[in-house]
Amino acid sequence: MGRIAYVNGRFVPHGEAVVHIEDRGYQLADAVYEVWALFDGKLADPEGHFARLERSLGELRIAMPMTRAALTLVLKETVRRNRVREGLLYLQVSRGVAKRDHAFPNPPVRPAVVMTVSAVDRVASEARAARGVGVVTTPENRWGRCDIKTVGLLPNALAKQKAREAGAVEAWFVDELGFVTEGASSNAWIVDAEGRLRTRDTNANILRGVTRNSLLDVIRREGMEVDERPFTPAEAVAAKEAFITGAGTLVLPVIAVDGKPVGEGRAGPVAKKLRRLYIEQARATAI
Repeated sequence: MGRIAYVNGRFVPHGEAVVHIEDRGYQLADAVYEVWALFDGKLADPEGHFARLERSLGELRIAMPMTRAALTLVLKETVRRNRVREGLLYLQVSRGVAKRDHAFPNPPVRPAVVMTVSAVDRVASEARAARGVGVVTTPENRWGRCDIKTVGLLPNALAKQKAREAGAVEAWFVDELGFVTEGASSNAWIVDAEGRLRTRDTNANILRGVTRNSLLDVIRREGMEVDERPFTPAEAVAAKEAFITGAGTLVLPVIAVDGKPVGEGRAGPVAKKLRRLYIEQARATAI
């Protein structure tokens, strides 16, 4: 059985899925998205993703395409039809289809909805986490509303390509003050020289990471100290450990920044512990 996509009320073979040429998500990046990690065929961190989706849509004044209960049913059915147990589910909601114009359609049109599912090799993912990964830095050049999870990701795509060409997995954006904001598709963390966990606070122009927020719950439950303030690439290199968080990476140790080793240059015990605890929590609370 091949992959199945959900497109505007219909389940269709992935290779035959299409959207209208005047879908505003395609022409104007007038759309938002969410990505759920799937554990045993269930949606991880459900409340966080639904809440962020609703907030992003509200910030762009796009209507929810259906109730949360109905959306949950469609998400689960998309996963079921794809027979994926471990993987990722991608949801995109655009303002809809209308004659191309920068201003919103008047009267409003129905939002357009797309969902796809892909499998993840957890064995390979765990092996990568055990090895750790490298990141590169790049100047912050994104718009001022990175808290909205829009599909306008060209700077992120260019940053990811820079990382790939350097043999790294992720790129960290660095602002005009020299501080790391976040990754191209993840939040950035370090365990500093004093052993404190540090990550950028969400009052900055960063995405309010759902995995980040869930990990903070784990950290507090474990009685660990966390400091929500920025750090520089040099502080990351001088740190005991570094790691990134996201639905696709979960908690992934970082062992090098711009080719310079972090700590001992290998995945550290704190990141390994937090990855294990996060996965345990995500599996237990998935729906």
